[in-house]
Amino acid sequence: MTSDIRLAFAHPEARAEASAPADPRDRISVRDHVVPVEIGAFQAERGHTQRVRFNVVVELRPHPAPVEDDVDRILSYDRITEAIAAELAAERLNLLETLAERIAERVLLEPQAMRAFVRVEKLDRGPGALGVEIVRNRAAQPLRALDTKGVETAVHPLVVYLDNVTIDAPDLAARLDGLLAQGLPVILCVGMPPQSVAATGHAAVQRRINLLAIEQNAWRLAAKDPRCVVVSSRTEIDWAMKQGQMIVWAPSKLILDSTDSPDGPAQDGLALALWLAEHVAAAKLLMPEGLRTPPGSHVPQEYLPR
Repeated sequence: MTSDIRLAFAHPEARAEASAPADPRDRISVRDHVVPVEIGAFQAERGHTQRVRFNVVVELRPHPAPVEDDVDRILSYDRITEAIAAELAAERLNLLETLAERIAERVLLEPQAMRAFVRVEKLDRGPGALGVEIVRNRAAQPLRALDTKGVETAVHPLVVYLDNVTIDAPDLAARLDGLLAQGLPVILCVGMPPQSVAATGHAAVQRRINLLAIEQNAWRLAAKDPRCVVVSSRTEIDWAMKQGQMIVWAPSKLILDSTDSPDGPAQDGLALALWLAEHVAAAKLLMPEGLRTPPGSHVPQEYLPR
């Protein structure tokens, strides 16, 4: 049996371990949690319950202080079972896929949760268990901002990649006005600066140098327009969105902390912008005419005029 097939039928904890980085996160899990549920799209499934089994694994961010045997400092297993119960109580669903998605989204609202593996299986619909398994990353949850009534709501921003020609264009301010006029929060991304960057011949070191060079270019853009605010972390992005600020992304922290960031020396600023667009559930990615992104993304893409 190949490794891929073995993992396909393994517990979500094995999937989490196999896809973990070299410095893996802590994980907690709930195994074989069986609940009677009325669920299903077929008429035969309506009006009575069937057994549904839940297996959930959650990867956690490192705790900033010693746990000291205090339950209030950790993500309790109860929060996982409560997430399952809350989604089951919310409404009757037809699809296991919808239920798994909602459980993962609720679990990822917990401050400690970084990635969730959710497997949901019907035990009474056939000779074996019939189910679905998903994995969701905290970074892929929609950003939050305040609506006109002061209530937090999900936001799908514009992610905009600006090359150096656009950054140095004399009408940059007018171009930024046009982006803001679209009525969505704007996250600006840049690539390598126009000046040359030191080459080390060491892949890991070069990756960090290239990311820092992109951040220097981000600050160069911010110096050209006072509306541009450079931010690096997901928390900073959320806060800046709530303040209505135009964001310039400094990529080092998110890229280096993520388990699924693009590989390589990171000199491709457009590929990083596409990665960010996917991870903030962007409404679309905008880029200058003539550029091309790697294939396979589900984020809508449009061109900016030169």
